[in-house]
Amino acid sequence: MADTMRGVYTNLTDIRRRVFAEVAKIVYETASNPDWTDADFDVHFEQLPYEIVPGEVATYRESVFLERAIVEERIRLAMGLDQKGVDRPIRVSEGLADATVADTYYNPPLINVIKFACNACKDNVYVVTDMCQGCLAHPCREICRKQAITFNQKRAHIDQEKCIKCGMCEKTCPYNAIHHYVRPCADACGMNAIGSDDHGRAEIDQKRCVSCGQCLINCPFGAIADKSQIAQVIFSIVGGEEVIAIVAPAFVGQFGGKGNVGKLRNAFALLGFAGVEEVALGADLCAIEEADDFIEEVPNELDFLGTSCCPAWSSMAKMEFPDYRENISMALTPMVLTARMVRANHPKAKIVFVGPCSAKKLEAMRESVRSEVDFVLTFEEMAGMMTAKGIEYLELEDDNNSDFDVASEDGRNFAVAGGVANAVVNVIKERYPDREVQVVNAEGLDECRKMLRDATRGKYNGCLLEGMACPGGCVAGPGTMMAINKSTAAVKRYAKRSPHKHAVDNAFRALIHWLERDEDGTHE
Repeated sequence: MADTMRGVYTNLTDIRRRVFAEVAKIVYETASNPDWTDADFDVHFEQLPYEIVPGEVATYRESVFLERAIVEERIRLAMGLDQKGVDRPIRVSEGLADATVADTYYNPPLINVIKFACNACKDNVYVVTDMCQGCLAHPCREICRKQAITFNQKRAHIDQEKCIKCGMCEKTCPYNAIHHYVRPCADACGMNAIGSDDHGRAEIDQKRCVSCGQCLINCPFGAIADKSQIAQVIFSIVGGEEVIAIVAPAFVGQFGGKGNVGKLRNAFALLGFAGVEEVALGADLCAIEEADDFIEEVPNELDFLGTSCCPAWSSMAKMEFPDYRENISMALTPMVLTARMVRANHPKAKIVFVGPCSAKKLEAMRESVRSEVDFVLTFEEMAGMMTAKGIEYLELEDDNNSDFDVASEDGRNFAVAGGVANAVVNVIKERYPDREVQVVNAEGLDECRKMLRDATRGKYNGCLLEGMACPGGCVAGPGTMMAINKSTAAVKRYAKRSPHKHAVDNAFRALIHWLERDEDGTHE
C-alpha cells in the first residue's frame, strides 16, 4: 500500500486546511447573528473560492476557473453537502440550511471523487519508458508468454490488449526501462474499491468502500475528499446547545507540543465546547469487554477472535468473510463507550468524537451509534476551527490539571499499532494468570485480509487478532497532522504518565468516579 506523502506538508495540505478554517470562520461569524438567512451565507461562500484562489493566472491547473471550481467542491464537502458538479447551476452554500437541522447526518457517499480534479491516472499498466536501449537480447520480449511485446525502431512496445499484467517484462529488463503505472488512490485502497469511469477517472465502488481514507491522503491531485460536519458542530455551539467533545487517544501532539492536555481543554472551551473527555477511558472498558469475549468464546466456541475498535478493519472482515462474522468481537468501540458515559450525565448534550479517522464517520452513521455520537470530526478539521477562532494552541494557558484523570496507560496506547491487543492480553493476564494468549497483528487492510485468510485456514487457532486499517495504527489516520513516528512517540510518552498501568487496574473505579460527577463537571 502506497503512503508516500504522509508527513510532507504540500500545497494540497495547505488548501485542504485553509478550506476547513475558512468554512469554520464563516459559520462562526454568520451563525452568531440570530437573524441570519441563506443569503448571508451565500455572500460569504460565493466569494470564498476567489479568496482561496486569487488572481487571474492558474498556479496548479490549466486554468484558474478549474482551480476555483475544485475549491468550491471542497467547500461544499467541508460543509457536509453533496458535490456541486458542473451539469447544473447551484450556489456554493445551497442546502446548508437543511443540513443544519437536528438529527441530519451525511447524505452518502462519505468519500467522494471530485471528477474534474482527477488526473485520470493510468492504472495497472506496464509502459516502456525512454530508458529502453533496444538491446540485442530482448529479454522482455522473450519472457512474455502472450507475445505482447514487439520492437519498432529499436524500441520495445507493449500491446495493452494482449498484456495480462504479469510484470515479468518489468522484472527482466536490465535497464529498468519498463514502468508499472498504478493509480495512487487505487494502490492505497486496501478494499480494491477504486476503478475507472468511462473517461478514465477514478470511481469508488461505495458498496466495497469502508471509508478508511487512505485514498484521499494518497491522491496527489486532491481529487478525493470526505464530508465534514464542521458547520453542523458550530451551528450547535452557536445555537446554545451543550456540546461535549470526546477526544481519541491519538490526540497527543496533534495540535502542537508533547501532550499539553490542559491547553487542549482550554482550546475546546474557547471554541465553545461545554466539556472535553478522554476516549481512552472507553478504551479501558473496551479492553475488558474484549478480554471477557476472548475468555468465554476461544477456543470452545470460536477458533480465534478479532478486535473490534477499528471500524474499517471490522467492516472489511465482515464483508469479505461473512462466515466468520462472529469471530470479530462484538464489544462496543471506545468511541461509543465513552459517549454513553457522557450521555449518562448529559442526556441532552451533543457529543462530538474528535479523532484521526474518517471510518469513524461511517461508524457513527449506524443507527445503533447515532443515538450515542452526534458528530465526528478529524483532528485536521478541529485545527481548522482553532484557526478560524485565532487560537494559537501553544500560547494557551494550562489549566493546571496536567492530565485527564481516568484512563490507563494501556487505554491511551490504543492509538498505536499493537496497543489494543496488548491491553486485552494484560487484562487476561491479571484475571486469568494461567491463560496464555497468542497475538497476531496486521496493519493496512491488505495485511489484515491476509491475516484473516490465514486464520480461517486454521493457522491462528486460539489467537487474538488485532487489525488496523491504517499502517501504524490510529496515529496514522487520514485526519492526523503529525508524522506517524513522532505521534507514536508522543502517545507513548503521555501514556506512561498515567497512574494506572492496565485497564483492569483502572476502568471500573474510573467509570464509577466519572459517573458520580455533578452536572457542572465537578466531582461529588
